[in-house]
Amino acid sequence: MTIFTKIINREIPADIVYETNTVLAFRDISPQAPTHVLVIPKQPVISLAHAQDAGLMGELLMACAEVARLEGLESDGYRVVTNIGQNGGQSVFHLHFHVLGGRALGWPPG
Repeated sequence: MTIFTKIINREIPADIVYETNTVLAFRDISPQAPTHVLVIPKQPVISLAHAQDAGLMGELLMACAEVARLEGLESDGYRVVTNIGQNGGQSVFHLHFHVLGGRALGWPPG
């Protein structure tokens, strides 16, 4: 069980900004930008490499766009990113997308 499962089950508190029957979005506890929200599926999926439900993946991306809209990021821009595997920087092995914005984001990240 991951920390995200505990958040989904409401065993750990989170600052939830968006929720549907299949998706949960909440503020990152260690933000890397003024706005940093994590968007996760409620069902366990390890990473994008393990995803098999195209409909769910579409819901997650649409949720990222809705979070950006709710957070007022549309006009200035924002970034959506997911890390896959240890070398890709994934630290919680439950698929999650980072919605980052509120400042200029450089490339490459780092």
